[in-house]
Amino acid sequence: MTQDVEMKELPAPSNSVSSTAPSTLQHLKEIASLIETGAYAREVRRIVRAVRLTIALRRKLKAPVLSAFLNFALAPGSEAHIRLSSYLPKDMETRKVIGTGRETNGIYLLGGSAHQEDSETKKSFVSQSVDLEDEHDMEVDTATSATQAPVKHSLPEIEIYCYLLVLIFLIDQKRYNEAKICSSASIARLKNLNRRTVDVLASRLYFYYSFSYELTGDLAEIRGNLLALHRIATLRHDELGQETLLNLLLRNYLHYNLYDQAEKLRSKAPRFEAHSNQQFCRYLFYLGKIRTIQLEYTDAKESLLQAARKAPVAARGFRVQCNKWAVIVRLLLGEIPERTVFMQKGMKKALRPYFELTNAVRIGDLELFRTVAEKFANTFSTDRTHNLIVRLRHNVIRTGLRNISISYSRISLADVAKKLRLDTANPVADAESIVAKAIRDGAIDATVDHANGWMVSKETGDVYATNEPQLAFNSRIAFCLNMHNEAVRALRFPPNSHKKEKESAEKRRERQQQEQELAKHIAEEDDDDF
Repeated sequence: MTQDVEMKELPAPSNSVSSTAPSTLQHLKEIASLIETGAYAREVRRIVRAVRLTIALRRKLKAPVLSAFLNFALAPGSEAHIRLSSYLPKDMETRKVIGTGRETNGIYLLGGSAHQEDSETKKSFVSQSVDLEDEHDMEVDTATSATQAPVKHSLPEIEIYCYLLVLIFLIDQKRYNEAKICSSASIARLKNLNRRTVDVLASRLYFYYSFSYELTGDLAEIRGNLLALHRIATLRHDELGQETLLNLLLRNYLHYNLYDQAEKLRSKAPRFEAHSNQQFCRYLFYLGKIRTIQLEYTDAKESLLQAARKAPVAARGFRVQCNKWAVIVRLLLGEIPERTVFMQKGMKKALRPYFELTNAVRIGDLELFRTVAEKFANTFSTDRTHNLIVRLRHNVIRTGLRNISISYSRISLADVAKKLRLDTANPVADAESIVAKAIRDGAIDATVDHANGWMVSKETGDVYATNEPQLAFNSRIAFCLNMHNEAVRALRFPPNSHKKEKESAEKRRERQQQEQELAKHIAEEDDDDF
């Protein structure tokens, strides 16, 4: 006879809730350990990796997580801890982490008031109490909290990293005024540090320092500080900092349309091999904008296309801006961009105004060009390309005139003005001057009969009898060679690899010498046989 068995529920474990995936706080502690290892070993690549991992955690940064990490990384009561903690909100979760001696969700926290707790007790409580990422209820093991306490970090790299985390958090929370104050304090701290292991973190702080002031519209206030920081970075041979600050200064000048000052700074600033691909792409983009304004369209096109090609795939906004300026520069050069440029994944909507503009220029319809310019005037003004659009009017007229010269062997200037839709007071005289200038510039092969008011086009000869094919092939070959040279420069080799090559070369010479001696010995034996 079977008996019923009473099933009893197992009691829930008393320790805190744990998850298989590590929390954001645990990730930050691992990053801090990585920075510490890189600082002691003087390996910058570890700190670069730490910055890359931090960017991946950016969306998960919350006030309780940052508060707990500051208590872990910085000594309570220190100047940096007090300043950075003041930017974090003191909500319920934060008070739960720090410990105020009150009951929260049925869980009794340690100690009485905050000022009576020992700093080490606070610290151990933070390290063992809460899984901040999942926001579960927490319990504290008071027996182990007094014995296990995380070691406080006194490294400048850890302190600068804490500044970077809080600054990113403030910008993401759209607290721009507090971000300005925090970034200014971090820059003041950086001026007193001359360590190569801080350079990577400092370059990120420079960027967010400028970005926080740009968001509040006060970018002009920090121009002097950026110049001073660039001078300090130059004296300290901080090449990554020089790259970053040079780009920030160029952005500062271009933001206020100070293209002459930007070109003077760019031409006199020291140049060296690029250390960051992102900074090099930004430099090429700013250089392309400066060259475009200075009417150096060929150099501008090369810089803009190179920036768009080198930019990471994830930087879609940057690539869109590069393509916008590159399209206009190519139109100003008389080229028509391919349709595939406007059909790139994720860019079709953003490049739609420029696609319609290109279509108007390709047709040579001045009325359609005017309609497109008015329709997307706000977009062009936002992109700061409106002045370049005005320059395109002459190219539209020249394209229309080229189409007319191909279609008609002889046409009156009045019909030319009508087809070009010139809405001036004296369209015939304007058409005559436009045709004469196009003939002088070599845009069309024709003559003007002033007596009869005609434009007479010459017969189109064999293009292969000219130098056009040679020039086209030369430009393509130069492009391929330039790409090959850039790829070779971008190759990275492990340290001391040249020594290994030298050793292998010596072994190869020994082997060849042995082979020669063996061949000589065999030849002597053959001679003896004969």
